[in-house]
Order: sequence, then structure tokens, then C-alpha cells
Amino acid sequence: MQGLPPVSDPRLLTASGVNEDAAVVRLPDGRGLVQTVDFFTPIVNDPFKFGRIAAVNALSDVYAMGGTPLSAMNIVCFPIKTMEREVLAEILRGGLDAVLEAGAVPAGGHSVEDPEVKYGLAVSGLVDADAFATNTGLAEGDVLILTKPLGTGVLATALKGDFGDPVALENELFTWAGRLNTAGGRVIRELSLKAATDVTGFGLGGHLLEMAVASGVAVEIRLADVPFLPQAVELAGLGMLPAGSFANRNYCAKTVSVASGLDPIQSDLVFDAQTSGGLVLAVPEAKVAAARRMLLDAGDLAAVVGRVVAARPDMARLRIV
Repeated sequence: MQGLPPVSDPRLLTASGVNEDAAVVRLPDGRGLVQTVDFFTPIVNDPFKFGRIAAVNALSDVYAMGGTPLSAMNIVCFPIKTMEREVLAEILRGGLDAVLEAGAVPAGGHSVEDPEVKYGLAVSGLVDADAFATNTGLAEGDVLILTKPLGTGVLATALKGDFGDPVALENELFTWAGRLNTAGGRVIRELSLKAATDVTGFGLGGHLLEMAVASGVAVEIRLADVPFLPQAVELAGLGMLPAGSFANRNYCAKTVSVASGLDPIQSDLVFDAQTSGGLVLAVPEAKVAAARRMLLDAGDLAAVVGRVVAARPDMARLRIV
């Protein structure tokens, strides 16, 4: 935040100013402590599904570093005087479901009365202090693998606008946004990957651009290889792209190039603001087959969507081809 003094402490192992997914602090025994916090307002109607999605989203920050979740604490804002307690109980049950599946300890939390429902987690995890994935670790030649399809932002916008079949939209959204990124975190650890991120509010394009700038390289995305939720493409064509996605595209416009002849709707969806999206793994060529096999065996996607290339002053940092 502008105006605050810079943080400088040798125990903090993650760099500041590069929008890392989580902070990593070296513990006295030499291990790394991963810490993150995330919460938001409902994106689906079912309170259990909302709770699980919000928890999965928060846990993903730990997986994106290659860490293992250790404990999680609830963050709750709820209008307890005007909304049924059963709704709150279902939100918490959904979050607990994800925390237990992740193998983490549910360790309580904190709640405040608020007219608007909000829920999420503060998560602590463990990681090898000398070998975790960061935004600054992209290297020329790395292959980019995406583990979930894009389009959850569009589906959430359609749900909020009461557009389309709400049951079908919510089920499709929950199928992916409610899925833990456990397998991606394991790939990072076992293959010693140096760079990864989870795809959330800035969209695939925005997060890759962050990584490219932080790493001093450029990224090419092959649009034909990017997986999209079919309903999201259809709905985006009908104007259901969320405002945040347009903001992402406009913010990145000066550093992004799009090849001629590409589908403009799919190009926009590269910047769709995701909730609880997949991981993007930067994988050296020699490890791509192993990474894809591990992801597919776990039931994840393993879409090769692009490659890291050298930065050139006459070309954009992010190129959609």
C-alpha cells in the first residue's frame, strides 16, 4: 500500500510488490510457513456450495506455492438479526467440508455482524523454505499448464442477473470452483517447479502478465488450446462478461497483443475474473509429461496453454496467438 513503510525482514521469503499468492516466512526450524487470507460475498445461491467455494479459493493460495495446508480459521460477516442461522450453519459446513478434505485442522475463527454476507478463511500451511513456487520464477522455455477451465466469472454474473437456468449454472460453477487444487500443489512439490499461480480475480491473462513482468520474461498464450466452459462462451456472447473482466482487459491493454483473426469473445474470456480457478504451472519441457500425467491421474485438467519466451522491447509482455 502506498504511503506505508516497506517491509524488510530476513524471515520473509516472498518478495513484496509482485502480488504473490501468499506469504512465506522461515520458521526457526528451517521450514517455511505459508500464510494467506481470502473472503468474499456469495457467488452462488446455495449456502453450502458458497462456503465450500470460498474455502477452496483460500486454500488455493497455499497450493499455488507448492505448500500443504496445515490449519484454517473462518472469517465470517453475517446479518444474524435478519437472516436464518441455518444459512450460516450451511456456509460453515461447506467451508469445513473443504478444510477437512484438504487435511487441514479447522481451528475456529472470527465473526462480525454485517448487513452483507461474507465468508472465507485465513489459512496456514507448510512448504520447503528453499523450494517453493513464486511469481518471479518463470524461465524462458517453460511450458504453461492450466488445471481448470475458464469462465466461472461469466457463470456467476449470469446467476446474479437471474439469466439462464440457475440450477444448471450453479452446478457447473460448483463442479470447478468447489474443486481443491491439491494435485497442482503436489506437482509443484514433487517436480520442484519454480513458478505457479492460482487463477482468480485478474483472470488468466492478468495473472500471467503479473508473473511475466515479475520474472523479466514474456508469455505467449495459444487461444485455441485454452479450455473454456461451454456455457461461459455462450453467455459471454450474450453480454454476461463481468465488469471485473473488462477492467482486467483494459488495465492490461498496453502490455497485451492479440493476433488478428482470433475469436474476440474467447480473447476477452482470457481475462475473465475467476473465483476459485485452477493453477497455472510453469513446467520445464523435460517435466511436462510427468506433470500432465499426475494431474490427469488426479482428475484435473492438464491443458498446455502457452509458453514462456524472451522479453523483447518491440513486443508485448503477454501475447495471445
